[in-house]
Amino acid sequence: MAEIVMPRLSDSMEEGTIVRWLVSEGDSVSRGDEIAEIETDKATMTYEADGSGVISFVASEGDTLPIGSVIAHLNGGAPDGGDSAAPEGAEEDSPAPVNITAAPSAGEPSSAPPSDVPAPGPAPASNGDGERVKASPIARRLASEKGVELSSLSGSGPGGRIVRADVEAASSGSPSSSPAQSTPAPAATSEAPSPATAKGEVTVVELSRTQQTIARRMAESRATVPDFTLHADVDMDQAWEGRAALKASAPEGAVVPSFNDLVVKACALALREFPRVNGAYKDGRFELYSRVNVGVAVAAPDGLVVPTVFDADRRTLGEIARDTRALAAKVRDATITPPELSGATFTVSNLGMYGVREFVAVINPPQAAILSVGAVEERAVVRDGAVVPGRRMSVALACDHRILYGADAAEFLARVRALLEAPLGLAV
Repeated sequence: MAEIVMPRLSDSMEEGTIVRWLVSEGDSVSRGDEIAEIETDKATMTYEADGSGVISFVASEGDTLPIGSVIAHLNGGAPDGGDSAAPEGAEEDSPAPVNITAAPSAGEPSSAPPSDVPAPGPAPASNGDGERVKASPIARRLASEKGVELSSLSGSGPGGRIVRADVEAASSGSPSSSPAQSTPAPAATSEAPSPATAKGEVTVVELSRTQQTIARRMAESRATVPDFTLHADVDMDQAWEGRAALKASAPEGAVVPSFNDLVVKACALALREFPRVNGAYKDGRFELYSRVNVGVAVAAPDGLVVPTVFDADRRTLGEIARDTRALAAKVRDATITPPELSGATFTVSNLGMYGVREFVAVINPPQAAILSVGAVEERAVVRDGAVVPGRRMSVALACDHRILYGADAAEFLARVRALLEAPLGLAV
């Protein structure tokens, strides 16, 4: 009997969530067959079997387990003899398969019995059709401890998954724990509502793996990075005219570089000239990278995802335009892969398409800086002593002061501005 374990699918992955099994209990699978969709801290990926046999599930859809935890068995199959293959760009030091169950959260006492002793409390919950109820490992353990029947609960987690809050509400006798009951609307009264009901009905939304990662990394950035920000306005008149001419002469269906593509290319060329901006501060040292990989922030359904344009300094504007559109489409379709979300050395975040004039993005550690880009808009400007209309774009460069200083950052931003104001240089 071979074991299928939670694989390491990205360099920063610590645990994964089984979104959906692509095979059924008892199916015969072969090496290379797609068996599950697994959500990591960066994306949802399809996972392939690394052996052959009849599959027997250990984990359910919606379960979140650490790397190395057994998620299924292949009966009649032989162990593969090695770790699951990691995608290109991911670390190859995945732990060997081990037969463990999900560990309790840090700081949370566990009363789980040894593996050779039957667990107390009710048997694994199932619905009326015999299908196992979707619930997180913590929710299952808590339900067992408190004697709560999982099949009687309505889950508030993703896809109706039962989470810890649902079990705690049921054990405390809260009306919201039963799907058959609903919270009655408060009667009209002249008295002020109590603090517990002043906000009305509260819906608790569990964070996805991507949202958890964003929250953790942004809090880490604010707590650990001593940052400063430089602001500048860019004259986009020539860029506007050049793009309009290019759009008019382009064949039907051709990809025309956007203003954001111009920014990515300008940053890439400037990063090559200012290697510290293309580096990072780590463990009391500077890391300087030979490749210029620009991350482009893209809005996803459940958060912000930053796919990478690799070697952006060596790519033409047309190649950058095609790459960014393909990556953005993958983000929207949830088909982006961890390697495409890794390796960025600098990030561009653009909210100009939403009419935002200027903003300051949070640095994505351990990167040294991030450029925030606003809308290209027509403003009154002074030229040769006269007030005339002109197109301007506001940008803000947030920097990690441990590796970048004011003069370094100012020179870099000035170079980006010069390249955008004379955009013919971006075509070289």
